[in-house]
Amino acid sequence: MTAEHYIPDEKDLSILRLLQKDAKMSVRDISARINLSPTPTHERIKRMEKLGIIREYTAVLDRKKVNKGMMVICMIALNVHNKKTAGKFIEEVGKLKEVVEFYNISGDFDFMLKILAPNMDDFHEFFVNKLSEIEGIGQTKSIFVMNSIKESAQIL
Repeated sequence: MTAEHYIPDEKDLSILRLLQKDAKMSVRDISARINLSPTPTHERIKRMEKLGIIREYTAVLDRKKVNKGMMVICMIALNVHNKKTAGKFIEEVGKLKEVVEFYNISGDFDFMLKILAPNMDDFHEFFVNKLSEIEGIGQTKSIFVMNSIKESAQIL
């Protein structure tokens, strides 16, 4: 079975919802909540990990408490549209630790980046000395997030 052909049943969806809320939840606790014994619950989790449905387990941090209080959405249009330029741009941006999300988009811009920085001075330093030094950038537009209304990694 491949992930493309996988159709989660209600038990699997329940497991996924619980793990999204608390990835540290034990198999025993999950099995009790979904009314299934621990062994089949564990097997379901392992199958979803193997299929890549569950990609990783991670801690969700409060960005302000780890000195990453400034969030910037940066839109970028390349000045040349070919596979080599785009590939090099993607490779270089992928190395930047300040960029926490990175999307190829449609419309007036080619890429959208979510950037975290401690403050405006640090963002400026990043923008001038790292991001704008990458070849192929034609136009940029930075949007400074004033307040986060909703942030979630939960998709179910």
